[in-house]
Amino acid sequence: MAAVLLLALTAVPLAARAQASFKVTYQVEQTDARRVYLSGRVYNAASVDAVDVYVTAEALDASGKVLSRGIAFVGSIPARSDADFSARVPNVAGTTGFRVSVSSFRFGLGRSESP
Repeated sequence: MAAVLLLALTAVPLAARAQASFKVTYQVEQTDARRVYLSGRVYNAASVDAVDVYVTAEALDASGKVLSRGIAFVGSIPARSDADFSARVPNVAGTTGFRVSVSSFRFGLGRSESP
C-alpha cells in the first residue's frame, strides 16, 4: 500500500516535467460557419523521441472557459526536433481565443544524446 502511495506522489511531478519537454506554436488558418482551422508546430526538447503525440486545441471565451475542443494526431517527433499539425475546432459564438497543448504522448526508444 505504501509503495502505491509513493508511486502516486511521484507520478505528478514526472508528468509535469514530461509536458515541459514540448513547445507548441499555432495560428488560425481559416474560419467558416462550422469550424476554425488551426495549424502549428510541436517542438520536442527531450533527448528521446516522442511517439503517438496528440494535441488538443480548445476554443475559449473571455473568462477562459472551454467552449469547444478538437484533438489532432501529430505522430512521432524525433528528439530535439519538431513536427507540423493541423486541428479543427467547432466554431462557437463567444470564442475569444484558443489554447493548444500536447494532450497525449509517450517517449519512444529513440536515441539518447549527451549535452
